[in-house]
Amino acid sequence: MTEITVAALQLAFTGNIDENIANVSALVREAAAKGATVILPPELFEGPYFCRVEDEGLFAGAQPTERHKAVVAMRALAAELGVFIPTSFFEADGPHHYNSLAMIDDKGAIMGVYRKSHIPDGPGYEEKFYFRPGNTGFKVWPTPGAALGVGVCWDQWYPEAARAMMLMGAEILFYPTAIGSEPHDPDLDTSRLWRRAMIGHAVSNVVPVVAANRIGTEDGQRFYGYSFICDERGDLLAEFGANETGVLTATIDLALVRRHRAAFGFFRDRRPELYGRLVADI
Repeated sequence: MTEITVAALQLAFTGNIDENIANVSALVREAAAKGATVILPPELFEGPYFCRVEDEGLFAGAQPTERHKAVVAMRALAAELGVFIPTSFFEADGPHHYNSLAMIDDKGAIMGVYRKSHIPDGPGYEEKFYFRPGNTGFKVWPTPGAALGVGVCWDQWYPEAARAMMLMGAEILFYPTAIGSEPHDPDLDTSRLWRRAMIGHAVSNVVPVVAANRIGTEDGQRFYGYSFICDERGDLLAEFGANETGVLTATIDLALVRRHRAAFGFFRDRRPELYGRLVADI
């Protein structure tokens, strides 16, 4: 069997972490009932997207991986349902803080932690105040269904991140996200650009992509949803609009994906000896 069913969750969040975890858990159960074995919630689903402002009091929400409420809850749920849940959370590691993701396996164990590599800094997305740049490097986790690569939000704009995960053996790319309106430019709608960037990764790497975003308005900042799952050719298999709450699922034939990837020759024809400029410090 080379097929795997994956899911993306889309929903709004409140200031109550227990309520948010309960709402995510309900959708995880729904996704598992639909046959999904890898289920992706949005970025930082523990609460509102707090990086909209710089507030030192918000550091109190960070917790070590093993003690974070979102991680603890998803571990129990993954073990109960026998599913994998890439879980985004605000991590405290001693005096350091990270935008992190715990890959939780179908037994409820933490396979490892990825710390977001690319940290944005701009109006409405002032993450550099809260998070150190990740020090884990990119991560790909082998599972019985597929090797899973996960980037977090701003990582999704970087073709280098997607290609690095592919070279590490990723077979599906997952991107938990919190993105919406741009406070500095009300006329700028990045929802189309956001999708195109990740669909570009799908096409240029011949790999399926799963993206989960939040919805709702938080202190005047609107999160635009448009979560989706696309195949290795960039064709949409499942998608939401701007307001739906729910579960997207799609079944992917990995053997067919591998055939298509080999036939395109993108990895056969790479010229690493010419790419030194990509890693030069500008």
